[in-house]
Amino acid sequence: MKPSSPHVNEGFPIRITDVVTAGGRRELEGRLNAFNVESTGFADARDLFCLLRDSDGTLVAGIDGFTWGGYAHVEVLWVSEPLRGRGIGTRLLEAAEAEARERGCTSIVLSSHEFQAPSLYTKLGYHPVGTTEDTPVGYSEIHFHKHLAGEL
Repeated sequence: MKPSSPHVNEGFPIRITDVVTAGGRRELEGRLNAFNVESTGFADARDLFCLLRDSDGTLVAGIDGFTWGGYAHVEVLWVSEPLRGRGIGTRLLEAAEAEARERGCTSIVLSSHEFQAPSLYTKLGYHPVGTTEDTPVGYSEIHFHKHLAGEL
C-alpha cells in the first residue's frame, strides 16, 4: 500500500468562493510561478502594463499582460466606449508588441470573446489558433497568436 501524502487527504475541506484576497492570490500565483521556473529554467517574467487616464484621472484605456520565456501574453486590453474606433487599442497593442520585442520575445498570444474585438486582432496580424464554445454560454472565445520575430 502506497503511503498517503502528508499534504493531501480527505481532511482538507474545499470551499470555492468569490472572495479573493490580494495576498492569497499573490501566494497562489507565486507558488505556480516558482514551479514554472523550476520546470523551464525561465526566471524572466515581467509585467507588461499601461493605464491611460484622462485629465480628471479617470481610466479610459489600458493593457495588462506579461512577458516570460520569450513570449508575451496580453490578458486584458480595454478602451472606454467614447474612445473606441480611434486607434487607441491599436496603439496600446503595438506598444506592448514593441516592448515584448525589446525583451526578446518572438511571439505574443491573447484571447477575445466574439463580441469584443477579434477583427482588430486579425487586422493587426494575429492568427486564430483555437476557439472555445459557450465561453460564456451562447458565445465563443477566440485564441490568437502572432509571431514577433523580425518585425522591427
